[in-house]
Amino acid sequence: MRSHALRADLLMLLTAMIWGSAFVAQRLGMDSIGPFLYTGLRFALAALILLPVLRLLEGRSSSATVTPLNRQLLRGGVLMGLALALGINLQQVGLLFTSVTNSGFITGLYVIIVPLLGLFIGHKTGLGIWLGASLAVVGMFLLSVGEGFTVASGDWLQLAGAFVWGVHVLLVGFFAGRHDPLRLALVQFITCAVISLVLAVIFEEIQLQSIIAAGPAILYGGIFGVAIGFTLQVVAQKDAIASHAAIILSLEAVFAAIAGAWLLGESLELRGYFGCALMFAGMLLAQLWPKKLAEKQIV
Repeated sequence: MRSHALRADLLMLLTAMIWGSAFVAQRLGMDSIGPFLYTGLRFALAALILLPVLRLLEGRSSSATVTPLNRQLLRGGVLMGLALALGINLQQVGLLFTSVTNSGFITGLYVIIVPLLGLFIGHKTGLGIWLGASLAVVGMFLLSVGEGFTVASGDWLQLAGAFVWGVHVLLVGFFAGRHDPLRLALVQFITCAVISLVLAVIFEEIQLQSIIAAGPAILYGGIFGVAIGFTLQVVAQKDAIASHAAIILSLEAVFAAIAGAWLLGESLELRGYFGCALMFAGMLLAQLWPKKLAEKQIV
């Protein structure tokens, strides 16, 4: 059981690294195309990548071990996809009206929102989670928010998105433990792609030349940020508690800062490094604090 938990933690840490680096692609992608089109294309690409992988794995398995695509799995995947589409598009549109710094901090508030929402559905949250989450939020503030923090219109969109991300983490934690995680990931990718592309057709101008210009950002965001990153999240949360998952996944802010410094030449002040240290301390506290109640919790 401990080996499964450790594997889940390592997969979620890898997911946070991928999401953090993909944040750069999300910003660069909108230099050429709109937010809905960028989201729709990269999730459609991820679905096209995951589909043959799923077929290959099923071909190597005996028919007795292949999970049928039942109504409950479809319902779970669609619900996850709806939350994903709302959260990711709020984040993308918000980036048009606020800074990446503000966006990274506000989105990361789901690390507190997840245990708060969990209380409403009967989840018991230990003191270690609350202390760890609090340290992580303070760390994200020091890392992401500089002097003169103001509430831009995009900040409110990011705050709304943070609540949706919290709901998404809980949904993934619920359904991933009951259904095949790869099939769930595929259904949510398709759902998110369809919704985003419909919004793009309605609200945005679509030109082939602009799509080609955004090609590198779409490829990176689709292959790494979605096909690998979100699939790893679903697989990992099969053996993880949602509140613990939120702590580890919130480290994407740390890796986004590293990617920004490396790829975009953004500098990190001393307080930023201190913020990174607090976030890692929060993750470790949440994981190492005695959690008998958490181990009994079924998510």
